[in-house]
Amino acid sequence: MPLTIPQPLYDELRAHGEETYPHECCGILLGKSADPDLHVHQIIRAGNTRTDSAHNRYNIAPQELIAAQRQARKSGLDIIGFYHSHPDHPAQWSPTDFAEAHWFGCAYVITAIEKGHAAITNSFLLTGTTEDDKTFISHPIEVT
Repeated sequence: MPLTIPQPLYDELRAHGEETYPHECCGILLGKSADPDLHVHQIIRAGNTRTDSAHNRYNIAPQELIAAQRQARKSGLDIIGFYHSHPDHPAQWSPTDFAEAHWFGCAYVITAIEKGHAAITNSFLLTGTTEDDKTFISHPIEVT
């Protein structure tokens, strides 16, 4: 059940993390869900609205999410995930990432940015049906 993403989009989301270093970048993945696979067709860069700790937290403004939903609908796509970077931190979800994840069935892609350069990129699928039973599972990325 991989997350498939074309090489140019994969490169773009990793570059986004390098450009915003030492702060976290964030964005939205648009695509199609072909259960159990997720196929990325577009990425939308989002602004990180966290001003208190942008080096280790991110937030996407509700207006950007609504605009992304509209863009997805116009393109016949869905929001299938989100991405962000971890400056000088592993590409693993943090307790904050988990607490703030609410889009079930979506991929959460994290790229470790080490000293300004993209290193490992991992994906995690948010499973469950409620806040009480949600969990992240490792979700392989297939670059096409």
